[in-house]
Amino acid sequence: MNDLGELPPSWRVTRAISRELAAPQTAVQIIGDQRLADLARPGMRVTIAFTDATRACPDEQLVGALLGELERSGVAPDNITLICATGLHRPSTPAERLAKLGPAIVSRYRIIDHNALDPGNLVDLGTINGIPLVVHRRCIDTDLLLATGVVEPHQYAGYSGGAKTVVIGCGGEATISATHGPAMLDRPGTRLGAIDGNPFQTFVRAGGERAGLRYVMNTILGEQGEPLIIAAGPPARVHDYLVAQARTIYEAPVAQPVHVARAGVDGPKAVNLYQASRAATYLALAERTPLLPGAPILLPAPIPEGAGEGAGERRFFDALSKAASAHHLLDDLRRTGFPAGAQRAYILAQVLVRHPVIVVGAQHPDIVRACRMHAVPDMAAGIALADRLARETFRLAPDAPIEFLDVPHALLTLPRLITEKQ
Repeated sequence: MNDLGELPPSWRVTRAISRELAAPQTAVQIIGDQRLADLARPGMRVTIAFTDATRACPDEQLVGALLGELERSGVAPDNITLICATGLHRPSTPAERLAKLGPAIVSRYRIIDHNALDPGNLVDLGTINGIPLVVHRRCIDTDLLLATGVVEPHQYAGYSGGAKTVVIGCGGEATISATHGPAMLDRPGTRLGAIDGNPFQTFVRAGGERAGLRYVMNTILGEQGEPLIIAAGPPARVHDYLVAQARTIYEAPVAQPVHVARAGVDGPKAVNLYQASRAATYLALAERTPLLPGAPILLPAPIPEGAGEGAGERRFFDALSKAASAHHLLDDLRRTGFPAGAQRAYILAQVLVRHPVIVVGAQHPDIVRACRMHAVPDMAAGIALADRLARETFRLAPDAPIEFLDVPHALLTLPRLITEKQ
C-alpha cells in the first residue's frame, strides 16, 4: 500500500521521513530517582493501563517489563489487573490481546477492557479547569496505578503518551467529550506538536496526577514500528524527556510549498477510516504545513473495518455522511457541539474545506465517498486524479512541474515548511 509506482515525469518529489537514530537505545532509561521497585510492595493491588489495538505500542515488551519488576517486588499475579485503554473505541478481541501482550501474559493475568459508556465502572473525580475528570474505577480502586504508551505526534495533545493512556484511554464519555469538543479543539494552544501552553496536555497531566498515576513506561517508535527509546518513571518527566527526543526524530524540514502530497499510514491506523484519516489531518493541519491551499492529499489505506466499529467511529461516520457539506458540518458542530468521536469528523472537515482527500485501495469505497472523500482502487488512479485536480486548482499547464511531497509515515513525521526567518 505504500508503493507509489511510476510518477508522472513532471512531478518533482520531496520525501519527508523521520530521522534515523544511529542505534536504538535498547536499555530502559530510568527518568528521575525513583524506580518501580521503590513503589511496589507485596500485597499491593496494582493496575496497569495499556494501549488498545489502534496504537502500535509494543505492550508485550513494556507491560512485560513492568510485570517483571512487580514480580521481583513480591506483587502476586492475582493482585494485578491489566486494563485495555479503549477510550470510545470497540472492545479488544482475544486475538488482539494475544498480539498485544503475548500468550504468557494473557494466560497469567486478569485483563479487562475499559468501557467509557458504563457508569457503573466509572468514578467522578471532579473537574479540572472546568473539565470533568471521570475514569475507570479500576484505575482508582488500586494501590498502585501504572501505564504504558507511545510518544508520537498527536493532533490535540501535541504528543501522545504520558498520562493520556489513563486520562483519555480509561476516561469516561464526559471526559472524552469535553476534551474532544469544539471549546477545546478551537483553542490556539491545542495543536499538533505543541506541549507548552497546550490546554489539552495541561488537563491530561493534571488528570493523571489526580487519578494517582505514579509511574509509566513509554517508548518512541521508528518508522517500522520498532522501539527506538524506552523510558520509565514519573509520567510528566518521562513525557518531557521523550518529547524532546521525538522532536529531533519526527520533525522534518521541507524547502518549498507543494501541490500534491501523499500521507502514508501503517498498521493499526489503516484498519478504519476514523484512524487512517489522522494521516491527512496531521499533514494538513500541522504548524507550517508545506501544503498549498487546495493541494490534493493521497491517503493509501485498506480500511477493512470501514469507518470503524466503536461508538466514536460510528459518530464520526454519522456526522460526515449526514452533513450537507464539510463547510456546513463545521458550522453546525461549532453551533451545537458534538459527542466524543465526532471530533474526528470536525477535524477532518477542517481539512476537506481546504484539500481534496483521495483514499487509495479502500475495501469500502462507498464509505469513503459517503464521508466526502474520493475513493480510487489503486495508486495509479490516485496519482492521475491528484494530477488533474492539482492542475485545475493551480491552473497549471499539462506539462508544468508539480511539486509532490511524499510522507510515507505521516503519523510519525511532521513536515515543516522552512521560512526565510529560519
